[in-house]
Order: sequence, then structure tokens, then C-alpha cells
Amino acid sequence: MNDSQLKLENQLCHRLYMAANGIVRSYRPLLEAIDLTYPQYVVMMAMWEHEKLTIASLLEKTAIDGGAMTLILKKMVAKSLLDIVKDEHDKRKKWVTLTAQGLQLKSQALQIPQQIRCCFPSVSTEDLKQLTQLLDKILVDL
Repeated sequence: MNDSQLKLENQLCHRLYMAANGIVRSYRPLLEAIDLTYPQYVVMMAMWEHEKLTIASLLEKTAIDGGAMTLILKKMVAKSLLDIVKDEHDKRKKWVTLTAQGLQLKSQALQIPQQIRCCFPSVSTEDLKQLTQLLDKILVDL
């Protein structure tokens, strides 16, 4: 083993870290316009897709930490975007549902994916497909 393996420029994890941070920074001004943080946006995308999910399902779909999710949901309930209700048959289970205001926000967010895509003109559609496939392989191994 030689010390070139410890050079920052040779670290895949650091490239992923820098890319993830850069992408999230690119979202910031777009999400500020609709008063969401990136984690809140991730929750809203899951909710726009399903409209009603248990908290456990929401955790699974978003891969957000449980403690962080609790804080995110509290803020989103306070913003009147989501409601949380206990299951009628199992009081331990809680459902997250979209409010009318949360559903309305979807129309304001529709342009965000294309606006983000425009931030990366040197990345082709084929590159994105390949990157998605490679990241999915990495995620399977985690």
C-alpha cells in the first residue's frame, strides 16, 4: 500500500460528498422560493407521490433519520403542509397526510427538477442514467 491511496483527489467518497453538497446548494434558492428546506422537499416529494403514508413508510422512502424526521414533520405541520393522525385501529401507528395547502404547493414545485437539470449543462441525459445506475449499485451494498 502506498500513500497515494490517501490523497483526497483519489477518494470516491470525497467526490460524492462534494457533489451532494453542491447539488443541495443548487436547490437552495429554488426551495427558498417555496419556503422549504431540502429535507422538507424530499418529504413533500414522497407525499405528493402517495398523499398518505405512515411515518414508518415515510422514513423508509426518504431514508431520513428518525430524529430528524420528527423535527421536519413538526415544522411542516406548523406550516400547514401536512397533518399527522393516529391510526383508528392501532394507536402506535401514525399517518402523515397532505393538507390542501401541501397539495397546492406541488404546482409551485413542478418546475424545480428541470431548473436543477439546467444547472448541470455538461452532464448529458445518458450520463445521468449511468450515474443513477451506479449510485443504485452503491446503495444496494450499503
